This record gives sequence, C-alpha cells and structure tokens, in this order.
Amino acid sequence: MTTARFTGRTALVTGGGSGIGRAVALAFAAEGANVVVAGRRQEPLDGTVTLIEAAGGKALAVTGDVSRAADAEALVAAAVDHFGSLDVAVNNAGVFRGGAPLAELSEEDWHTQLDINVTGVFLALRAEIRRMRTQPSGGAIVNIASTFGVHTRHPGAAAYAASKAAVSVLTRGAALDHIRDGVRINAVSPGAVDTPMSLRPGETETDRAERTKAALPLGRISATEEVAAAVLHMASDAAASTVGTDLVVDSGATA
Repeated sequence: MTTARFTGRTALVTGGGSGIGRAVALAFAAEGANVVVAGRRQEPLDGTVTLIEAAGGKALAVTGDVSRAADAEALVAAAVDHFGSLDVAVNNAGVFRGGAPLAELSEEDWHTQLDINVTGVFLALRAEIRRMRTQPSGGAIVNIASTFGVHTRHPGAAAYAASKAAVSVLTRGAALDHIRDGVRINAVSPGAVDTPMSLRPGETETDRAERTKAALPLGRISATEEVAAAVLHMASDAAASTVGTDLVVDSGATA
C-alpha cells in the first residue's frame, strides 16, 4: 500500500458492505488506513474485507445494527480493540422505503427509516465522539446525508427526505457541541449515485444513463468513488478548519 493521508489511522465505515460504503472503505484503505466495516450482514462485509486485503490493506468486518445503542458501542470497541484507536468514522448506513405518496406510507416503513437513518446516526455518533474525545489526536466524523432533505425534495420520498434532513441538522449541532473536544464533524450529501438505489422501478442502467444525461447539468450521475473522494477530503487534515459543513455531490442537480 502507498503511504498517504491516513497511514496509521483507523477508519470505521458503517454500511460498508456495498455501494458508497464499500467505495469509502476501499478508498481509506488505499490511503493507508486500517478499516473497520460494519453492517447487519456478514457476507457483504467479508467481501469488502477481501478486496482490501487483496490490495495489501488491513480490515476488519463487524456485524451490528446501528439503531441499537449496544451494537453502536460494540463497533467502536471492536475498532479500538483490534487497531488501537478510532481516528475517523463514516456513518453511511441507511435505508430507503418509499416510492409512494406519504398517505400510502406504512408506519413500519416510517419507523424503519427513522430508526436507521436518524437514530442509527445519533447512536453511532455518540459512541464515536465518546471515544475520540479521549484521544490526544481527537478524530473526524463524516455523516452521509443526501440531497433529498434540506437540499431538495421529490414525490414519493417525503419520509426519507425528512430523515436525511435530520442527519444534516444533527451533524451541524454535534459539530458545534464537540469541536472543542477535538472531534471534527461534517456531512456529505450525495445526489444520484451509481448504485441500485438510483434506478427507477424497471429501469436499466442504460435507461438511467439516458434519463440523467438530459436531467443533470453534468450529464451523468456520480460514481461511488467520487463520493468517496469527497468523504476522504472532509476527513483529512486538509479540511482541518471545515466544521459542520454539508458538502453536496450531485452532478449539479441542486446548483
């Protein structure tokens, strides 16, 4: 591995088994970090670890549900026990339950999105901050929000947008509470990204490319690696004075 920005540091990535989370985990590992990937299912996490180790990096997979306080605390403990510190955390785990008008949304889908997208971020944040503020070097946290929320709204996604708006505001509040503790907190809000979530029902990747070519100022959706690059910047020393920012990565959709 090439010595780079995160050599010797430990990064925890929730929702690290696929999509943006996997891309973020791979990017941190490529820049020298020891990476802990967390999620509810072991198999996709093991896949991420295999990719990291095949490239010469160090990684650990830990299963858990961030909507449970004990699990969130156990993720942090596992990172510290295995690698000795927790220097960076990326709270990426999230779900989307929508596609229909709000009046048709079930209470189960409403609670699922709030439990994972909001409470999960809160519980993970709390556990991460409590550890990082005890370290002389502090730490950096990046929460993954969304352009659906404070930046834009779309039909069929009201509950999801509400949950992600909460992540953006929670990020800013936590950043103010804890920057003097040496813990720097920011958010990244992706727009449409090259993951299955950006495909409409029955749509192929070719269909999506044609639709977004006309709809987005950039003419295409973002690659997961581009979102990962934004996350790494926000977690890096180059962004040392960036506090409580919500960075949009959305091909110009909300410009």
